[in-house]
Amino acid sequence: MQDGFVKVAAVSPKVKVADVTANVDASVETVTKAVKEDGARVVVLPELGITAYTCEDLFWQDALLDAAERGVLQLAERTASLDALIFAGAPVRVNAKLYNCALALSHGKVLGIVPKRHIPNYNEFYEIRHFVPGPAAVTTVSFAGQDDVPFGSQQLFCCRQLPELVVAAEVCEDLWVPNPPSVALAQAGATLIVNLSASDAVVGKADYRRDLVRNQSARLVAGYVYTSAGWGESTQDLVFSAHDMVAENGALLAEAKPFGSACAVSEVDVKALVAERRRLSTYDVASDPAAGGFARTSFDLTVAPTRLTRYVDPHPFVPSDAARRSERCEDVFNIQAYGLAKRLEHTHSKCAVVGVSGGLDSTLSLLVMARAFDLIGKDRKGIIAVTMPGFGTTHRTHSNALSLTEALGATLREVSIAAAVRQHFADIGHDEEDHSVTYENAQARERTQILMDIANKEGGLVVGTGDLSELALGWATYNADHMSMYGVNASVPKTLVRHLVRYVADTCGNERETQVLADVLDTPVSPELLPPTAGGTIAQKTEDLVGPYELHDFYLYQVMRRGFNPAKVYRLARYALGEGTEANYDDETIYKWLHAFYWRFFAQQFKRSCLPDGPKVGSVAVSPRGDLRMPSDAVSKLWLQELDELKG
Repeated sequence: MQDGFVKVAAVSPKVKVADVTANVDASVETVTKAVKEDGARVVVLPELGITAYTCEDLFWQDALLDAAERGVLQLAERTASLDALIFAGAPVRVNAKLYNCALALSHGKVLGIVPKRHIPNYNEFYEIRHFVPGPAAVTTVSFAGQDDVPFGSQQLFCCRQLPELVVAAEVCEDLWVPNPPSVALAQAGATLIVNLSASDAVVGKADYRRDLVRNQSARLVAGYVYTSAGWGESTQDLVFSAHDMVAENGALLAEAKPFGSACAVSEVDVKALVAERRRLSTYDVASDPAAGGFARTSFDLTVAPTRLTRYVDPHPFVPSDAARRSERCEDVFNIQAYGLAKRLEHTHSKCAVVGVSGGLDSTLSLLVMARAFDLIGKDRKGIIAVTMPGFGTTHRTHSNALSLTEALGATLREVSIAAAVRQHFADIGHDEEDHSVTYENAQARERTQILMDIANKEGGLVVGTGDLSELALGWATYNADHMSMYGVNASVPKTLVRHLVRYVADTCGNERETQVLADVLDTPVSPELLPPTAGGTIAQKTEDLVGPYELHDFYLYQVMRRGFNPAKVYRLARYALGEGTEANYDDETIYKWLHAFYWRFFAQQFKRSCLPDGPKVGSVAVSPRGDLRMPSDAVSKLWLQELDELKG
């Protein structure tokens, strides 16, 4: 249960119709394997799995019902040594009526009985013949040798050792109705919903069932464990496929494909779910679940590390699937272009000005400007692309800036900054041989002054080039490239910038443009503020100075979007990007740049507090008018101390 990850398992043992002894044996074997081999702490068995779902009128036989009650007790006793919360399905008699129930078992005890609320009586289902709808209100009953067992659907099972783990159950059809019980259960605090089901296999139903589970987990901001009956059920009229699934907040973490392995195991991050609910101001919760009739029953689990098996995306801003990636790029590109188009029309701008360096960010800005001009029917000649060679400009980047401007049909201007910067050095008494931050920032500020003045002169606006990753790290010169009149890249992370440029290269249909973009993509990221090497190549590579953007974008997502603490971010980075993965960063590298990320993120907030306007394109942004309201003088001590303790 380390870091809030709880291993859960949806399992479907092979049953025999009305053979309770065989079904208990199969359940014990399956649950034991899930706990001991897979490490599961919550295990969910199918609907009516103690007897089998397809017993039909045998459910009227006391012999079967007596055996089912004994079977639940045997299952509880035979799994008592397992450190897990187990849900099993069985028929339960209460006050001369029969209920289709989920029973929560832990360490040899029946913790609670949750009856099915919605009993189907349509198409192939006629459960109403045998079962009655269960009550919501919780009372107590005697069952399986225990007195005062809670009975009712409004039950919450709460882990003492991990308060964020609150489990609730619903049964099969309960999920398919307009207002599932899980809605109220989640609002009462449940972070993990389990569903014991016997959903038959019908052509096309698996897709709908999968969407239903995934979407319910998203609506509830919860984990959802769905277990369905499978092999061994009667095939007299129906076939059951054991379609087991684990979902979390809209993501399908694990799935046993129908007629497949009959077991789905993964880790649900309950701490992340609680944090997300806190973030969502419209997520309604009950201030006092007990007042609403919800009964809470505590259970114990030993605290131990959880081995991760779930997928953690190493590039959370960039879809791994090529088709989805292209769709994402087109979406982002349109948001940027339409945002700029609106600003151009609103300000009645005659033109738009951008500084082009031949690097990735200015290339993307120029491409966005071209599309925006096309959208509003303006001649691309109104795009003034200004190249401003200085002390670090290389032939390669300069040439690419010129070629791309020409290929796009924009207007090119060249203004060398060397003489103006040297005059500035003389004015402030700075030695040109001193390549300190003054040397670098003076060049950046001179370039911004040129762009602003050209825009004033021509009646246009300056389009910014800085991206989200640079803003998160503060890798921008204050009141220089940090400033513009509209920042089209301000919420586009560096890892996505690269794919956006590649997307345009692949789809533009202009051979010359494609060639230039390919070379831009192949050029190291650099501000080119220090003189080139003796061979005329780039001497200053950004990722050597601030760290790999692949790592920083991963950190940025986990810190800002998920709100994870430093130890958890470090653990996930090692899992997704560490040694043995495709990225293959060693622990020292991951730790070094994570430490740098936190330090820079806090220290550079003052730059983000006064950002120009720009469109939000994804779930992470740093605009002070949108996603990030953070004081510029906040202290990073807590976060850095936690990282230091990892090394201690």
